[in-house]
Amino acid sequence: MRRNRKIVMLLVLGAYCLSILTGCGLVFSNELIVNRYADALLTKNNELQFRFRINNELLEGHQLYKVKVSIHDDRLAAAIGKREIIYGEDQVLNGEYLEVKGKSEKYIFMDPIPLKKDLHIDLLKKMIEQEQGVSIEVYNNEEVFGRAFLTNFSSEL
Repeated sequence: MRRNRKIVMLLVLGAYCLSILTGCGLVFSNELIVNRYADALLTKNNELQFRFRINNELLEGHQLYKVKVSIHDDRLAAAIGKREIIYGEDQVLNGEYLEVKGKSEKYIFMDPIPLKKDLHIDLLKKMIEQEQGVSIEVYNNEEVFGRAFLTNFSSEL
């Protein structure tokens, strides 16, 4: 019985050490991007706006970050005209990063992107909610803090 406990403890300790070494510890968490507040909004002007909330408490110790929205669905990327949109490139400090300051959670509303090709609302909803068509990544030049797929879609139409 004691030997089994030792083996289990060694496995747990080994997994913990491995997660620290690979950078997949507690900071690398989907809780960083508050998913119930992450969505893609189709505006009445046929634009797509990505909105989400970052939990700044989980970024404690890291002062600067960027947010990258990646488009994984080919049809959606063609309609937007981009595969990646980086929030933080043109804003705030030195035109490169967002700051971790103020409230524990920061709302980010990216500028609406006009769709170059029309997509049916139901198709957009399916791409985003079911097919993992869009992901969000919070990072700086040294590491990735969190990654999550956007799973909510809403429309003003």
